[in-house]
Amino acid sequence: MKYSFFIKTTLYILLFTAPALSWGQSLLPKITMGVEEASGPADFVLTMQIVFLITILSLAPSILIMMTSFTRLVVVFHFLRSALATQTVPSNQILIGLALFISVFIMKPVITEINDTALQPYLKEEISQKEALEKATNPIKTFMLDQTRERDIALFIQLRQLDKPASLEELSIFTLIPAFIISELKTAFQIGFLLYLPMLAIDMVVSSVLLSMGMMMLPPIMISLPFKLLLFVLVDGWYLVVESLVKGFA
Repeated sequence: MKYSFFIKTTLYILLFTAPALSWGQSLLPKITMGVEEASGPADFVLTMQIVFLITILSLAPSILIMMTSFTRLVVVFHFLRSALATQTVPSNQILIGLALFISVFIMKPVITEINDTALQPYLKEEISQKEALEKATNPIKTFMLDQTRERDIALFIQLRQLDKPASLEELSIFTLIPAFIISELKTAFQIGFLLYLPMLAIDMVVSSVLLSMGMMMLPPIMISLPFKLLLFVLVDGWYLVVESLVKGFA
């Protein structure tokens, strides 16, 4: 009796759900991918635009990291966490998220200029795709050039054995990007060094006090960490660090 009950229940479920399943399957879309002959030049151009958009999206993480303020911000935030010796607090996700939104805040004028001078005219078919790319590149090149040392640019020009560019348009973006990256890394390391100095002073004072008291078995970091956090909170450290970083790109 027990097994017959389960068998009947299963049959009833299949009886009532089978029509619904078959009806639902008829509404599922069919997705196909292939290469067919274009009906006109417009179809081919649209396909190439989709391919170009997918390529840009795949390169978006590299563009975000290497051509914006993101690199300097995230390196400084990691130096700050190491100087405080808080291990994984804040977590990597929080630091990356903070660096991302501050980067958007810093890069907003550049994004607005690209939208006004390149994207919107291209969507309105006022300029060609090539002209849109050139006009979109200039604001980014101007931003990177303002943050890049001349010595770093000269290094990559020399390595490529190129002539000195007379204007921004003649400067290749493939030469400017690596120069911008190493300039950002140097600036971030300089800021990280300044962040380490007060924390290092606290560590030295705490270590000296513990050594003079003969408490050599007590880890100094257990005593210095509360003092570091207290100092950082009293001076409103996050406010000062973020303010300095944002003003550094002004």
